Amino acid sequence: MNILSNGYNKTIPQEFAWINEPLDYSFDEDRLTVNTPPASDFFRDPAGKVIKDTAPYLYAVIEGDFVLTAKVDVEMIAEYDSGCLMVMQDEMHWAKVCYEYIKGIPTIVSVVTKDTSDDCISSKVGSSKPYLKIQRAGNCFGFHYSLDGMTWEMVRYFKMNAAGAIKAGVVSQSPIGQGCRVVFEQLELEKRRVEDVRLVD
Repeated sequence: MNILSNGYNKTIPQEFAWINEPLDYSFDEDRLTVNTPPASDFFRDPAGKVIKDTAPYLYAVIEGDFVLTAKVDVEMIAEYDSGCLMVMQDEMHWAKVCYEYIKGIPTIVSVVTKDTSDDCISSKVGSSKPYLKIQRAGNCFGFHYSLDGMTWEMVRYFKMNAAGAIKAGVVSQSPIGQGCRVVFEQLELEKRRVEDVRLVD
């Protein structure tokens, strides 16, 4: 089921809420469009120079195992402009997989934060409007991306101590830019068990 079909204009889907609600966003034709504010990001620099938790994050609180998928399109203007899927236990423990602008090339990036952020650049994918996926099984998480929604590549496999319910949803960000437009489509949430989160069935 496309969760975004339950939203209209600025009426968000049932069970969802905002952290850092943006001034300009809308639901229309089964999609969410966010005009991302300037200097918005979730990042905890290992060197301690940059600590940000300012990006718009639309989330639901989810109990147990799940699969979260969305198609992402980003108006890439400045370095690091991106759209992401993110899971969050609390402000010090969260992780995201992103379609991001890196050195002029649309790229898949992941960040796992356990007090500080571990930033990893994965694959150059071009302007393909990729699908992103998060799979959870207990405290194990798998990040994946696909260019066609059928063939998937693993981005990250990691453990995060997540006691029961956690937040999961979508993030738009423009860490050093003046903002950008991010569109999320086909946001699907399945509450089901995946035996091996490294694999997409």
